[in-house]
Amino acid sequence: MSKPSLTSLAIASKKEDLAAAKASVVALRKEIADMRATQRLARAVAKENRAIAKTAAANDRAEKKAARIAKLEAKLAAMKNPVGRLAIKAAKKPSKVTVTKMAA
Repeated sequence: MSKPSLTSLAIASKKEDLAAAKASVVALRKEIADMRATQRLARAVAKENRAIAKTAAANDRAEKKAARIAKLEAKLAAMKNPVGRLAIKAAKKPSKVTVTKMAA
């Protein structure tokens, strides 16, 4: 049996290093793919949350607007239908209108 030469040992060592490097590259690629998937999911969740918040804000604005309109309509109805002293005064028969002529 002959002794393995130094160059064959060096070549075998380099092959092992190369195999280890290839394995680490594969592991890094898998890790990067996992990170990208996680980022994609996080972005989708954030987008969905923004959309939910936007619709909630729009609904809130619509409710406030409807409440304000209802309040103003109630105020207008109250102005059209006076109560108390003004109602008594408005219910009286109008007196005869007198026309006064002013000097022109």
